[in-house]
Amino acid sequence: MFHQIDLDQIDISTVPPLEEPERQYYFMAKMREVVQSEAKRLGRPLRVFNLVVGCQMNAKDSEKLLGILKEIGYVETEQEEQADLVVYNTCTVRENANQKVYGRLGYLKRLKQVNPSMQIVLCGCMMQEPNVVATIKKSYHFVDVVFGTHNIFKLAELLYTRQESGSMVIDIWEGTKDIVEDLPTQRKYAFKSGVNIMFGCNNFCTYCIVPYVRGRERSRDPEEIIKEIRELVADGVVEVMLLGQNVNSYGKTLAQPISFAQLLRRVEQVEGLKRIRFMTSHPKDLSDELIEVMSQSKKICRHLHLPLQSGSSRILERMNRHYTKEQYLELADKIRRAVPDISLTTDIIVGFPGETEEDFQETLDVVRKVRYDSAFTFIYSKRTGTPAAAMEDQVPEDVVKDRFSRLLKEVQQISAEMSSRDTGNVVEVLVEGINEHRDGYLDGRMSNNNLVHFKGDPSLIGSLIPVRLDESKGFYYMGTEV
Repeated sequence: MFHQIDLDQIDISTVPPLEEPERQYYFMAKMREVVQSEAKRLGRPLRVFNLVVGCQMNAKDSEKLLGILKEIGYVETEQEEQADLVVYNTCTVRENANQKVYGRLGYLKRLKQVNPSMQIVLCGCMMQEPNVVATIKKSYHFVDVVFGTHNIFKLAELLYTRQESGSMVIDIWEGTKDIVEDLPTQRKYAFKSGVNIMFGCNNFCTYCIVPYVRGRERSRDPEEIIKEIRELVADGVVEVMLLGQNVNSYGKTLAQPISFAQLLRRVEQVEGLKRIRFMTSHPKDLSDELIEVMSQSKKICRHLHLPLQSGSSRILERMNRHYTKEQYLELADKIRRAVPDISLTTDIIVGFPGETEEDFQETLDVVRKVRYDSAFTFIYSKRTGTPAAAMEDQVPEDVVKDRFSRLLKEVQQISAEMSSRDTGNVVEVLVEGINEHRDGYLDGRMSNNNLVHFKGDPSLIGSLIPVRLDESKGFYYMGTEV
């Protein structure tokens, strides 16, 4: 494992190894020498500012990037103006996210004029789009390094290449079948961690750009996953979040296939691990075996995020979701019967091309029948490069806004009712941090993912403790430590 590697013992006078991760250890050692020299010249450590936008997968990627940068000598700063290295890990699910990055680059250009030695790194999903890379090359020549989603492990090598060449480095891969293990990670939390179990997506929902920028599905070896979780637990982690674009299809690309449910059984056996979460689950792949595992588990949290997107079977077909309204409702009912205390959350898109008022009413019907604890609701927006963007029958903006308002009202009312059902109960919560709005209060997260605020000592952070839920505030509870 990486923490057993001593960079001082790596001979950087030789040619770099060809095999991974040894090659990256070599370039970490090379870059550490560069960073130490510059830090000595400045009389202070070099600072890195990291901006991450998007999903949990991006957040996990940024932990890996920061882990590499920490090994080579950078310290993290929250002040962009003070940074010697700026890293933007980008999202491209919506086009306005791209525009925000371009806007921030204009600001960085001014910073770099003041501090010419500042280096700028752009990575993530947005960089997988050829038109974006072309724009950066043409209009943002002050950017130093550009890479995508498939080769984040190469950060040290790319920084060293930039150091040697003196010009912009662009390294974009169209895809990969390889997964490089045993690289450093700088976790955000000491007591919980995301764990990638797979990468990419094969679903090609017609509104979604993710398969084009994250590539095809590829699963990590289960032994590597279990090894990582054991080491996390040994380092103080009590809760893991298993991550993938569609965790339910985990294992299909392995030489020896294994189902997601089987992986969960193995993860549950890790001694010292207290909680298991996972996301995201595609309804079309959620098996009876998985439901059974969830119902029997003592560690899997009582929360399932099950994206609906639309309640209309006709619209679901246009979305290429591969299930009907009736199949979704049957699945939700099956889950609730097996796990009565489950908290179901979802994603819903309003105004998909061709959506009629009748289609929208079907969505409201599902919301009323399933009764979600919460829902992420989105107004459909065209995403260039997806089939839906070219579809006819785009819904007028005023109609979409009206439907969105009605959906939000319905969702919020049901959510408030569902979220209050545990009032008066004593539940186990994972203490996650200090409450930012109430002095002397802490934030804790229940198994079903609801939050509770209660008075407590900061020394409790990272602990699992019993808390009585005194009062529901609609989307969170006020409680008392027991």
